[in-house]
Amino acid sequence: MPSDSLERSREVLDVVEQYLRRERPLSALVVVLAVSAFVGTYLVTSLLPAAVVGVGLAVVARAPVLRSEGTVRLRTDEDPEAVVDEFTGATPPVLALQWGVADEITTDDGVATYSVSYLFGLQSADVVVHTRTDTAPNGDRLVESEVSINDRPWATYRSTVSDTDGHTVVEVEYTSNRRFGLRRVPQQRVAHRYRDDALEAQGYSVVERDTHFGL
Repeated sequence: MPSDSLERSREVLDVVEQYLRRERPLSALVVVLAVSAFVGTYLVTSLLPAAVVGVGLAVVARAPVLRSEGTVRLRTDEDPEAVVDEFTGATPPVLALQWGVADEITTDDGVATYSVSYLFGLQSADVVVHTRTDTAPNGDRLVESEVSINDRPWATYRSTVSDTDGHTVVEVEYTSNRRFGLRRVPQQRVAHRYRDDALEAQGYSVVERDTHFGL
């Protein structure tokens, strides 16, 4: 049966709240700038040129031209099996900014769903995480998480968990399965600032990160 009795780390939720306090005003600013451009054009010309500007801005902002990908190396004192359990659970450490903003988290047959509302509750989305595990020939544990939003592919995270020099090391490779419009740039920039803080709050030190967000 579905479960929504999961408890989320207060430390992580504090980081997520800081993220939202910065991300929401920036996202709103993008809308304000677009409306200002439309109104400004209308005031100095007429409705038709303003409409052309408005449509052009909407197309440019939404056009799927950008994608996100990268790698991150994490280190923790937790043993490898405990780390695998966390990465295969309903709240994987690398998805903290996703499950941290969820209104509700449910699990059903190992599949986690984060129900998220936005625009003052006028719109909602279901973030679904499917996870698979395997073992490499050298004994490292492999975890792959495929994330979709409203049944559309969103991103894939491939994590390799190994025991190195008395610490557990997690090598994460992630790539977006869809392209994004320019309107997502502020959100991505702010998320980049808080991803590492969310991982630190869960006991993972970020040893190295290589991120690409662009064409």
